[in-house]
Amino acid sequence: MLDPFRQQYGHDVTLRGDGFVLRRWRRDDLESLLMHANDIRIVRGLSDRFPHPYTRADGERFLAGEVVDLADPVFAIEIGGQACGGIGARPGQGERRHGAELGYWLGQAHWGRGLMTRVVALYAPWVMRGLSLHRLQATVLDNNPASARVLLKNGFEEEGTQRCAVVKFGELHDLRVFAKVRRSLDDATHPTE
Repeated sequence: MLDPFRQQYGHDVTLRGDGFVLRRWRRDDLESLLMHANDIRIVRGLSDRFPHPYTRADGERFLAGEVVDLADPVFAIEIGGQACGGIGARPGQGERRHGAELGYWLGQAHWGRGLMTRVVALYAPWVMRGLSLHRLQATVLDNNPASARVLLKNGFEEEGTQRCAVVKFGELHDLRVFAKVRRSLDDATHPTE
């Protein structure tokens, strides 16, 4: 499914937003990745693929594409010339190929400014159109209301809760499920009168 996407966008994708740039990760992002990723406040809301402490070896593995497929639309969030976070979509397979899972994180130094809301506002419609997605889904731990607000502000709807779904740092958590569907993009492009 990604072949048309890769043919159209390749590895030279750059999206420019208000106060940030979304672009492919580069090997020279290692130092800034380590500086921002090695923060327990970030890791508490992410999957265990994002370890803590976040070591140089973890960063090297990520930038080599060993943690996530960097050929997918997985971007660094660049602020002031430095990679300060990331956003990406993992496309579904088989009968779920028209959907994808959204994930994102941002260095704590940039929290509280509405930046991630603007990042998702730029990225979500772009990736949905680029991958011809009908559904973009995100899950949020119950102890991360800021991430839930980002999604709600961007037209994602909360669909429900997976109770007792995740154990993070020895604590049991519910997982809130949010989704944006293609018809919401179409409605935004062609509003009814």
